[in-house]
Amino acid sequence: MQQTPQQDTPSAEELIAQDVGARLPVGLMGHIIAVLALAWSLFQLWIASPLPFQLGIGVFNDTETRAIHLSFAILLAYLVFPALRSSPRDRVPYGDILFGLVGAAMAGYLFVMYADLALRPGRLTETDFAVACIGIPLLLEAARRALGPALAVIAILFLGYSLAGPWMPALLSHRGVSLPALANHQWITTEGVFGIALGVSTSFVFLFVLFGALLERAGAGHYFIQLAFSLLGHLRGGPAKAAVVASAMTGVISGSSIANVVTTGTFTIPMMKRVGFSKEKAGAVEVASSVNGQIMPPVMGAAAFLMVEYVGIPYVEIIKHAFLPAAISYIALLYIVHLEALKLDMQPIGDRAPRPWLHRLTGFAFGAALISGLSMAVYYGLGWLKPALGEHALPVIGALLAAVYLGLLKVAASNEPMPVEDPDQPIVSLPDTRTVLLSGLHFLLPVVVLVWCLMVERLSPGLSAFWGSVMLAIILLTQRPLLNWLRTDGKQDYGSFIDGVVDLREGLIAGARNMIGIGIATATAGIIVGAVSQTGVGLVLADLVEYLSMGNLLLMLLLTAVLSLILGMGLPTTANYIVVSSLLAPVVVTLGQQNGLIVALIAVHLFVFYFGIMADVTPPVGLASFAAAAVSKGDPIKTGLTAFYYSLRTAALPFLFIFNTDLLLIKVDFAHGVLIFIVATIAMLIFAAATQGYFLVRNRWYESLLLLLVAFTLFRPGFWMDMLHDPYRQIEPAQLAQVMGDVEPDSTLRLRVMGEDEVGKPRAYSTLIPVPEGESGEARLAALGLNLYEQDGKMLVDSVTFGSQAADLGFAMDQEILMVKAPTERWHKEFMWLPGFALFLVIVGLQRRRLSQVAA
Repeated sequence: MQQTPQQDTPSAEELIAQDVGARLPVGLMGHIIAVLALAWSLFQLWIASPLPFQLGIGVFNDTETRAIHLSFAILLAYLVFPALRSSPRDRVPYGDILFGLVGAAMAGYLFVMYADLALRPGRLTETDFAVACIGIPLLLEAARRALGPALAVIAILFLGYSLAGPWMPALLSHRGVSLPALANHQWITTEGVFGIALGVSTSFVFLFVLFGALLERAGAGHYFIQLAFSLLGHLRGGPAKAAVVASAMTGVISGSSIANVVTTGTFTIPMMKRVGFSKEKAGAVEVASSVNGQIMPPVMGAAAFLMVEYVGIPYVEIIKHAFLPAAISYIALLYIVHLEALKLDMQPIGDRAPRPWLHRLTGFAFGAALISGLSMAVYYGLGWLKPALGEHALPVIGALLAAVYLGLLKVAASNEPMPVEDPDQPIVSLPDTRTVLLSGLHFLLPVVVLVWCLMVERLSPGLSAFWGSVMLAIILLTQRPLLNWLRTDGKQDYGSFIDGVVDLREGLIAGARNMIGIGIATATAGIIVGAVSQTGVGLVLADLVEYLSMGNLLLMLLLTAVLSLILGMGLPTTANYIVVSSLLAPVVVTLGQQNGLIVALIAVHLFVFYFGIMADVTPPVGLASFAAAAVSKGDPIKTGLTAFYYSLRTAALPFLFIFNTDLLLIKVDFAHGVLIFIVATIAMLIFAAATQGYFLVRNRWYESLLLLLVAFTLFRPGFWMDMLHDPYRQIEPAQLAQVMGDVEPDSTLRLRVMGEDEVGKPRAYSTLIPVPEGESGEARLAALGLNLYEQDGKMLVDSVTFGSQAADLGFAMDQEILMVKAPTERWHKEFMWLPGFALFLVIVGLQRRRLSQVAA
């Protein structure tokens, strides 16, 4: 049968499969893979829902769910990913089927034998040993197939290090691990493969990846692209700006930079080429915007959920800390695209005249006020309804949500849906913004449900994603028949209920296929985490990195960034984050303490994560750059280099928020947070102008340097203020109690403490202690759980109350207080913004003069 042109065009799923080397078999095996993927998604929805506990059936503990999760991942990995480049792509060899079944059985062993294993912890039987010895190699092979050789090789090196400890060089040597102990630790317990990383993949990540796949299947991806194009297409470089905004909206619910590139890029890259961008620049803009989707909450490429476990703070706090850097990074990318359009002298598309800035600002303010008003009405309205209705609150709120859904569908039915344009045809007109906006407002309801459950109800991320997915399933099943029913012109072209069932099925399958690599990556990275905990290599690595960095924190951060980039060239973002954060995050914090800098743990984890993401861009292995080059038909290396050049702003941010945690909104009130957001955005735009060599006109070399100086001053005003005035005054340790009573509550004191590390080695570190409420300094120290005594002129720790704040800060008996610093009265560091803005105005004056000369 002759194929239609639509069948010749590869789908986004096919492009992703081609990019990662996966196969799409046809016939019976294709159906088997689809059924397995569908079963995996349904299992994950079941364990995330409250139904098992309400019905009393199908209740599994964490270890059991992890075992089933990994069984699905290993089996599908062998069925979907071929062993070699020469392996068939249209069928699955019998050997792969056998390996997949055996690997799934080895992972499922923990589920089947859980009760027996729980009764004999640490006592390995011959069967346990055989299962581990078969399961670990099969997992490593699955990782090689799905993710490339890098992660598997690194895991093998750590396994070898665990066994060969006594024969390693003196700096790296340890007592060694026997093969049975290694097998038990890595496979039978929850310290290795079945550890925290796989648990996060099972509990949280799958549901969010599935949520993104369902939202894309519902049509939200095309809606976001059309909306961005209609809003920004009439500006200079409009298609490129639309690509940035569309990728940002898609990135909110997508955890994969490659998937983001091939889904939005197939539409945006050809459009950018048609308005004047080169192949490499068009691909680079899409790469830079798609990769940034992984730093945009709430999904963040699965790292947000891992940070909850590793940092030990609520998920809502992770979102708060990550939001501002992600937002200003996207705003700066829009500005970079604008500068590129100015350099190329691009003209707007169509005859729509750009509105004056005052009108734009007024419209933005009105829109923000309307959204804020609706949000407050919903928040306080439901806040009043819930206690008033009591146990009837859930059905009433569900009915209200259904009414809103029907109302939005009625609006959508009155607005003709935008057809998919051919990206290879000339752009002669832009879609109408109002029509596009109204045609898909119902796609926002699942996102609203997700955010509401996360931020207001404070449900777990997994349960929040479950309710969001339920809302999406309802939309997928009902939107087609309801839109046909609500249309007033008699046309019924939206499809039937059966089409909705097909969409739901395909979305569930796509979500599971997208999770194969993540599930395998988290399990394999667990081998590395398990080796670190079993051998104590973390302490060895701390000494090694401290030696290489010569105790310099900035050099230490540079080494960490380089290591993240190198590992990220062969590892997916999630695995890279797990490996580097488990190895180096504690080292950075410790080294900072030794150098007198209190580094926030969340800042270090975000630092590692940002540079792991940059590896998707960086040649020679930047997978997102290769995916974009495949769409643009450009050179992948040039595309990657250009994308890295555009992403310099993302590389600079981690260094800035390590030293200025205000950018992460740590201990910042709302008003100060708004001010920081505005100033940081301006600073990032100035940084972009400096690195792109263009502001109002092309920069002269000294203007770029001055712009970098202005950006640094706005980002880190405390650097200059500390030079003018020390924020702390030094006092004698013996006066600690007196100072504690003199300073205001909720302020902090900086202490230098001498103690011992985990292996009894002396070390000095710095820490900040909060000042609680209390009548006297002694009472405030007691409230902290800290008891001191003086001996031979030294101030020593007598005892620390178990579970107290002092214990959490690392205080222990017999530690010596070497130094105490109390805060001093000084100008706020933000005063340094004034000379920064003054220098900026000088640069503006110089460039405006040249601009007027060029115009004349």
